[in-house]
Amino acid sequence: MRVAFVGKGGAGKSSLAGTFARLLAGSGERVLALDSDPMPGLAFALGVDPTDAGLPDDAVEEYEEAGRRRYRLRPGLTGPDAIERYAVRGPDGLRFLQLGKARGPRWSNTRPHWAYQRVLDDLPGDGWSIVGDLPGGTRQPFLTWGRYARTFLVVVEPSPASLLSGRRLARLAATAGAPQVVAVANKVRNPDDAERVAAGTGLPVVGAVPFDPAVGDADRLGRAVVDAGPDTPAVAAVRSLVDDLRNREEAS
Repeated sequence: MRVAFVGKGGAGKSSLAGTFARLLAGSGERVLALDSDPMPGLAFALGVDPTDAGLPDDAVEEYEEAGRRRYRLRPGLTGPDAIERYAVRGPDGLRFLQLGKARGPRWSNTRPHWAYQRVLDDLPGDGWSIVGDLPGGTRQPFLTWGRYARTFLVVVEPSPASLLSGRRLARLAATAGAPQVVAVANKVRNPDDAERVAAGTGLPVVGAVPFDPAVGDADRLGRAVVDAGPDTPAVAAVRSLVDDLRNREEAS
């Protein structure tokens, strides 16, 4: 399974992606959790000690081809090697790889960005489940940073701003040739909220996660909700989402 969580900032992408990755890893799958956001987030949702370290600049080398600047993994380094060397080991056996966090106003992430892409390009298609948490907004969600994904999960709250973001992402998906784009209604409080998300975004809704104070409580403690409240309604809803997507993938 290769999924990427996208949506408006604050919609709950990181919480859902981290919980999704933990539940998938807990079921026995080999999971690589990816954080493309230059700001902190996914590590807490996974229950991994946060770090600013991502792939180092020297993981890639620069070269020219037909007068254009290109990047490739340095000689002797493969995608699986990079995972083994640079990805953090997390709970339930998952591995956590991040782009690296901002190191000041003049920080350039060009080399880590390309290293990140080359690692994913070089990762074997079978044997890994990938769960990605992309930055909020519409910045390249379906092209560079999320192109590993077979399914994009647009996380949408039943609020006007989040619905508008979901609708814009749906339009981008239609032009980018993304393989499958669906919505997850998050922080649902009313029976018709999932229908509002479907109508407001034009996307099929594959999961509805209730508003659950346990998620906010876990955030305040800096813990993964799957550790702080494994039997809470939000975790149960994400577990159903994992099962649903697994069934869809097996049926396709």
